[in-house]
Amino acid sequence: MTSSNRLTFKEMCAEFDVTPRTLRYYEYIELLSPEREGRSRFYHPREVARMKLIMRGRRFGFSLEDIRQWLDMYNSEHQNRPQMEAMIEFADKQMGELLSRKQQIEESISELQALRNQVAKDL
Repeated sequence: MTSSNRLTFKEMCAEFDVTPRTLRYYEYIELLSPEREGRSRFYHPREVARMKLIMRGRRFGFSLEDIRQWLDMYNSEHQNRPQMEAMIEFADKQMGELLSRKQQIEESISELQALRNQVAKDL
């Protein structure tokens, strides 16, 4: 963070390795709300923390709408049982999808390895 404890637009893009277009889109769909001074945007620790959660959610394969709900849960002063149950449901569903993809990838690797070994043997 800069000395004033905030990041500029350019610093935020660099910090999270995202394009300006991506960052502007997250603002457009109201996942982020930077402070504005004229045409400049500044991101305080709250927005940086939200961006960390967004990036984590994207890495987990969550949709932006799922991430919005996740952020809303984190923003709530009083997390309630239905919110926490919804998050568990989101996580369970996504873990199932990730495990399915993992299995597909492992099968593809095995098939490719067998093909590669056959070609190498035929050499």
